[in-house]
Amino acid sequence: MSDSAAKHRARQTVVNLVLALAACVIAVVLIVISVPRDESNRIKAVEYSKIVAEAKTSTNLDLISINPISGWWCNLANLKTASSDGVQQFEAGFVGSDVKYIGYTQAFSANATWLAFKLGKTTITGTYKTWDIYQAVIPNDPKQTMDYIMVHKYGNENYVLLYGVADQSDFESFADEITNRLSANTSND
Repeated sequence: MSDSAAKHRARQTVVNLVLALAACVIAVVLIVISVPRDESNRIKAVEYSKIVAEAKTSTNLDLISINPISGWWCNLANLKTASSDGVQQFEAGFVGSDVKYIGYTQAFSANATWLAFKLGKTTITGTYKTWDIYQAVIPNDPKQTMDYIMVHKYGNENYVLLYGVADQSDFESFADEITNRLSANTSND
């Protein structure tokens, strides 16, 4: 009788361990399911037009203020007047969806070294109107922000760079808007 009682206790210990493990797994699953999660966008929109207007006032630079494509919103607008390369720049970024982003940099009195540094490991692959198109020598998968860059030179060593991950038509829309704004700015002078 003692042998069968010992076997019963051994089997019962295993059963109890399995039941305890199942209870723990169920408890973890219930906790994970019941805890609310914030799934809102962590990147907030900024007041692009207001930031551009303030930067224009404080620097007297000929900054452009563009109207983005319908459905796109600005998540970054920043003026850099004291950068290590000595080039005054205005940067803005626009988000079109979860997978589309176009940023632009407007640089004043930049030099060839500044431009070469910004273009990094890209090579010229074509043009669009007055814009040169550069693409990464070794494409990244997934695409990275600086794998595709459009460059427009105007005035005395001033540049506008467009970069990001979006459709060609989106880049062309932004390029046309920027070119129109630059033309309007020079005709107002």
